[in-house]
Amino acid sequence: MLKNKNKRKRETVDVVANVIILFFAILNLFPLYWLFTSSLKNSSDVIKMPPDWFPKTISFNNYVDVFQNQPALRWTFNSIFVSLISTIAVIVVSSLAAYAFSKLQFKGKNVIYIIFISSLMIPKEVMIVPLFRIIQDLGMVNSLNGMIWPNVATAFGVFLLKGFFDSIPDSLREAARIDGAGELYTFYKIILPIVKPGIGALFILNFVQVWNDYLWQLVVGQSEESKTLMVGIASLMQDLNPNFAYKMAGATVAAVPMLLIFIFFQKYFTKGLAIGAEKG
Repeated sequence: MLKNKNKRKRETVDVVANVIILFFAILNLFPLYWLFTSSLKNSSDVIKMPPDWFPKTISFNNYVDVFQNQPALRWTFNSIFVSLISTIAVIVVSSLAAYAFSKLQFKGKNVIYIIFISSLMIPKEVMIVPLFRIIQDLGMVNSLNGMIWPNVATAFGVFLLKGFFDSIPDSLREAARIDGAGELYTFYKIILPIVKPGIGALFILNFVQVWNDYLWQLVVGQSEESKTLMVGIASLMQDLNPNFAYKMAGATVAAVPMLLIFIFFQKYFTKGLAIGAEKG
């Protein structure tokens, strides 16, 4: 009887927990729902009070206007290119540096690592002016290169991946060396595949960070051809006679790549966070 009572109690707790989780899931998904449905309305219907929770008429004209009247395709390409290249470069540089700090022995390693990680305490906004002067001197203003390479100089990826490399036993590396494998072969063929969850987590986190790096992209990309999607969509918000549904369509276009990234890399992201939590 006591066993059945405990079982019913656990089932009740599970039901309550699921209801709470469902409530917060709906609460978090509602802004996306409102963004998408508003993009299918007329501008007057978006600001209508009381609001229409379901569109009375569905029209995709706002999306057509965004791509016909604005260089939205160019903005989208710029955002994807900058975010993807930056993220790939960060993964390559961070994985090599993290491996060196974790597995290699060299003079001053701990001091260099502490100085390197200390840069995480400096907000990027503090470095905007000197960083822009450097980019200006290099002739990278109004270019995608000017948006890409400053994002590669970050210590976060090294900090994240070093924890994964630390969890790999040194005996595995030593066995590879005994079999005649070189350092790069050991790193690329043996060690790197083990830390795939960490790389997946870093890919998502860095891609989202670069995609949403509005301030730096606004400073560097001043021409229409070099604008990213975030900067371009924000420029639509500055009209004196705003079309809110039109802007909602632009914001939806900017949100879609983020959703796709999370869907495709969700497995690596959750696995990476779980492993990181176990290490902590």
